[in-house]
Amino acid sequence: MKKRPVKLSAPIIFGLVLCLVMTVFAQEDIVEVADSIFSGKKIRPPVPFHHEAHNEKAKIYECNVCHHVWEGGKKLEYETSEEMECSECHYDTTAAGYPFDVIKAYHDNCKGCHLQKKAGPILCSECHVKQ
Repeated sequence: MKKRPVKLSAPIIFGLVLCLVMTVFAQEDIVEVADSIFSGKKIRPPVPFHHEAHNEKAKIYECNVCHHVWEGGKKLEYETSEEMECSECHYDTTAAGYPFDVIKAYHDNCKGCHLQKKAGPILCSECHVKQ
C-alpha cells in the first residue's frame, strides 16, 4: 500500500485557523471562575475573574501553570487541561452533598499561587465579592 501525502485544502486550513483564533479570543470572554458543578449550589458569590487581564498582570504565559495535568503523582510539564472543567478531575463522585473537593482544588491552585507570589487576594471576601 502506497502512502499518499496529506493535502490541506483551503477549507481545512481556514477551519484550523478559525479554531486557533477562537481559542485565543475565548480567553477574553471569561469574566468569572465557573464550573458546571456549582450550578444551583452557591455558598458564596462566584469569583470575578478576567482571564486575559489576570494572566497579563501575573505574567503567566503558559496555560499549564493553572490548567495542569497530573499523572502518577507528577505534574506533566507540557500537558494542559484547558479544555476541561476543574471538576472533571477534582470531583469525588463517591462523596454526597456539596463538592468541597473542587472548592479545595480552586483554593489550593489560586490562593496557593497568591500566597507564594505574595500578590493577589487571599481572603474570602476579596475573591467572593457580593454584587
